[in-house]
Amino acid sequence: MSKKIKVGVIGCGRIANHAHLPSYKNNPDAEIVYVCDLIEEKAIKASNEYGGKAITDYKIILNDPEIDAISICTPNYCHASITFEALRAGKNVLCEKPAARTLDEAIEMQKVKNETGKILNIGVVNRFNDAVNKIKELVSQGELGNIHHVYMSFRSHRNIPGIGGDFTNKTVAGGGVLIDWGVHYLDLVMYVCGDPKAKTVSSEMFTVLGKNINDYVYTGMWAEDTAKFGGDGVCDVEESITGLIRTDGPVISFNGAWAQNIGEEDTFIDFMGDKAGIRLKYGGNFTLYSTKNNMLTKTTFEYKTGNMFQNEIDAYIKAIQENNDKLPSSINVNILTQEIMEAIYKSATEHKEVTL
Repeated sequence: MSKKIKVGVIGCGRIANHAHLPSYKNNPDAEIVYVCDLIEEKAIKASNEYGGKAITDYKIILNDPEIDAISICTPNYCHASITFEALRAGKNVLCEKPAARTLDEAIEMQKVKNETGKILNIGVVNRFNDAVNKIKELVSQGELGNIHHVYMSFRSHRNIPGIGGDFTNKTVAGGGVLIDWGVHYLDLVMYVCGDPKAKTVSSEMFTVLGKNINDYVYTGMWAEDTAKFGGDGVCDVEESITGLIRTDGPVISFNGAWAQNIGEEDTFIDFMGDKAGIRLKYGGNFTLYSTKNNMLTKTTFEYKTGNMFQNEIDAYIKAIQENNDKLPSSINVNILTQEIMEAIYKSATEHKEVTL
């Protein structure tokens, strides 16, 4: 019988309650020992629903020798610092995406992980998505032929999350729609295409609609309870971004927007090969387009699917039990995505192409 893995969750916001906590609770090999949040009411609420002792000081988790695993579900600015402390305290870590606000922070996280020999996975959960893995299988089998171009669209109408709060504060978050939504799309593409090496990046970003926080018009927004208006609010990150990445594999182009004056939501990824192409509806199913016997073909698929967050947590728990540091979400792989995002921001800031 495998040892039950004792877990502490740091940060009891949306991602912890939506993904980490229920997935740990559903895993028979995991035991939630602590739930921690600076806002005590959040920790108590999580404790009542998922178990574990409610605390406000995460160092209690680090100092408990019984704890094997930690999930870091905090704002981006403290991902790196808590990860350093947790790894050095002998804990395995699953840190939510993005790994960090900057490439330098992510590299230091990787360095400490290698020094301590502990597991450090990043919450790039699409690597545990069944549809994504089916696409990866088809690509690996040559069904698409040579993939020359991938297009990513992560666009919403007026949906700047918690405008004025942590999401739109560069010091806290490190960036806007790219580091919040785009990181998932970019990492998914990297994974499916075999983590190609980026060569050049060219991009532009915009802060237009949310620049004057009090004048921002919306009907509802994600994380609305964290919004701050008036003199307390900050919105100094990009609300929309566009660009092109040349790699030693496919060219990757993208358009992303928390907010745009187009009342449509476009969330999909196109993989375009010389034999076939695939459109993946983000978070949903995919369609394969090709030709056969001088005919155009359109193929849909039915397959068993599970919850990708549950898949992620189950793989993390199993990796700790087996001392396996080879999961596809390891910081060692995620560094590539972090490097590209850094180059995208650099290009957009300097208004010129960046060579990696």
